[in-house]
Amino acid sequence: MSMILFAYVARVTDGLPLSASTDFECSRELQECKKQLKVVSKMLGQFPGRGTVKNNQLHIHFTSSQGIAYMTICCSYYPTTMAFCFLEELGMEFISSFEIAKIHMVSRPYAFLEFDSIIQKIKWHYNYSNRPSIKISVTNIQRELKVTPPRQVNMDDIIVSNGTLNGHLLLQSSPAPSYRLEPVSAVGILSVILNIMCGALNLIRGVHLIEHNFQDGDEEKGSVIAFLIAFITCVFQCYLYLFFVSTRMIKAAGAFILICICNFYLFGLRNVWQILFHLGVAFLSTRQILSRKLTEKQPDCGV
Repeated sequence: MSMILFAYVARVTDGLPLSASTDFECSRELQECKKQLKVVSKMLGQFPGRGTVKNNQLHIHFTSSQGIAYMTICCSYYPTTMAFCFLEELGMEFISSFEIAKIHMVSRPYAFLEFDSIIQKIKWHYNYSNRPSIKISVTNIQRELKVTPPRQVNMDDIIVSNGTLNGHLLLQSSPAPSYRLEPVSAVGILSVILNIMCGALNLIRGVHLIEHNFQDGDEEKGSVIAFLIAFITCVFQCYLYLFFVSTRMIKAAGAFILICICNFYLFGLRNVWQILFHLGVAFLSTRQILSRKLTEKQPDCGV
């Protein structure tokens, strides 16, 4: 059974993630612990040296050297000495793999994600051999931890308010759920296509009136405006179906009413069947907009 579950490398000055292990375990507690780890990584400047964040079943251990922090999530019963041996070896390998100057110049997150292959090798060694490699002296780590114990960081002491770090740390007990719209349906795609067709017809008729009959008086000007409003509303209906917006129901109903008003105004320039076609498409689009619900997004089980 794996006892080292996740490893993470970040820059101390700004918390920029440099590399991490790609893991696919989706336990809720591990995902929550990863969120805590990333919060702590933004405040590593306040916690120089070694530190530990203790949770019920999982612990976060971290250490920093030369402006780079190495962090890991381990099972609570995994020996602290072994966890810091793992981090020490991780740091040695990272520094030997990349130039310090380059590390401090990068601006792109996970710029050294290829280091994951080395992380996986070291993780496997510690998880299945239960001892560090010959590069690390357990005795030296034990002595250092006895002289300078890791700082015990309490998540309740860290305040995170509206995405602003205020000097100490506080994490929400449960993360805000992430949502997205349900996948588009075949009928929904049909409604978008028909709406585009209706919008194109409205635009063509409006432009035609502008070119030939705009000088004939206010009545024709009103027809041009009605065609253009109907065109814009058709495009808006497509947008409402494809993307989530606030007060979606009110906006969808308002768009349908506006299309009805425009088509009734255009009675005479369109026959009854044409008006019924446009109203039918508008009704279908409105129904599809209102039937496409939000669904909770599945958590990302990778980095």
